[in-house]
Amino acid sequence: MVSRVIPVDDFDLVIFGATGDLAHRKILPGLFRRFQARQIPATSRIIGAARTEQDDAAFRDEAFEAICTHSGVDRDDAQLQEFLQLLGYVAIDARGEGGWQALKDRMRPGAVHAFYFSVAPALFGDIAERLAGHGIAHDDSRIVVEKPFGRDLASAKALNATLAKHFHEDQIYRIDHYLGKETVQNLMAVRFANVLFEPLWNAQFIDHVQITVAETVGVAGRGSYYDKSGAIRDMVQNHMMQLLCLIAMEPPYHFDPDAVRDEKLKVIRALLPVEPADIVRGQYTGEGSDYLADAEDPASRTESYVAMKVRISNWRWQGTPFYLRTGKKLRARTSEIAITFKEPPHSIFDDSGVPKANELVIRLQPNEGMNLKVMIKEPGPGGMRLVQVPLDMSFAEALGKDGADMPDAYERLIMDVIRGNQTLFMRGDEVEAAWAWTDPIIHAWEDGKRRPEPYDSGSSGPDEALRLMHRDNRRWREIRS
Repeated sequence: MVSRVIPVDDFDLVIFGATGDLAHRKILPGLFRRFQARQIPATSRIIGAARTEQDDAAFRDEAFEAICTHSGVDRDDAQLQEFLQLLGYVAIDARGEGGWQALKDRMRPGAVHAFYFSVAPALFGDIAERLAGHGIAHDDSRIVVEKPFGRDLASAKALNATLAKHFHEDQIYRIDHYLGKETVQNLMAVRFANVLFEPLWNAQFIDHVQITVAETVGVAGRGSYYDKSGAIRDMVQNHMMQLLCLIAMEPPYHFDPDAVRDEKLKVIRALLPVEPADIVRGQYTGEGSDYLADAEDPASRTESYVAMKVRISNWRWQGTPFYLRTGKKLRARTSEIAITFKEPPHSIFDDSGVPKANELVIRLQPNEGMNLKVMIKEPGPGGMRLVQVPLDMSFAEALGKDGADMPDAYERLIMDVIRGNQTLFMRGDEVEAAWAWTDPIIHAWEDGKRRPEPYDSGSSGPDEALRLMHRDNRRWREIRS
């Protein structure tokens, strides 16, 4: 199978915060990979903007080191030298007037203009105001804003209002890199392009859904920052909410940005409030690996782990629970969605104790792919004995070189910005609806006195999370890489 690379239009991309970690680790290496694939025209321009005073040559040297470090490219690669010639730099005072005229002078008429806000959210409004005030951005320009998009409903509304003063909604790209993952997009293809699944995609046939995002790392080195957010703000309100929406949404009338986002919004608005008994919060602990020490606050009640049972109040999902869990310092690094179907209503075979439910597992990381568990006859004589076997598809194996060399999520999403395709980006009302559901959960924790449950580093999380499933006669899937 040969993947098609469709070049984008000539563009000027300005990266605010170009000397920061995200630009070094993801944005610049991702853009280089798209240049390698000949998706970026050689006439395009990528302009770094930050407080640091330096010239184009110094920024190119900085980008060269970042790309070599994070993309594994050979330092003598000829294409890398070509790519670096696309780069320029302007020193910018985000809250003052320095550098804005110089940036305006760099922008070329006729090219697509995009501005990536790889900076703290506190600077979004200042940058948006100056882009508009200096006539740098126009009605067809696009801005990309990184999470966190607010820390509650009030701040999200304020941020939306600030951006709306200077840009229309169809110019604002709220990026969530989870939506750029190949497997996440394939979830839509599996559902809506195969008659095999969509007729069964409802409460009549699906017993429950599990969404797991597990990390092996802790918060050491950024504990004071993480302690102001916690697992629900860091993961549930955005990444996991988006995965939930893609699983649960109704088929859109067309694969169109607003049609898809309309259906996701309906899911969020149909979420029922979560009962206190259906939530488990935890903090990792252990010798040399303790959340309270990493957070530098022995009294912290911020969670590094959360598990919850979520219900959707609509016809498709009435009675089918969605179980979400995410945490730091867990047994393995993995992200997956598991859809467990109901067992056949009547079995014609002897009850052997073997589980008879089919299960579709979508792996987001590592080793992106899908796994469908089905029942077959165990080979050999001696009667009809059933065994559950996987129909396994790893993209790397199934698609060969193209599967193993899929674009990183940031690569795909930045190219979508240049194309003007907002399908995989969050809309303002979607963000606000997610916070409206999340806020009461957070406020209940902050108003209460109960501390998160401790769990051992390297485990699967608190015992209370196991009981959350056991009382429903279900079990969490094992966390493993």
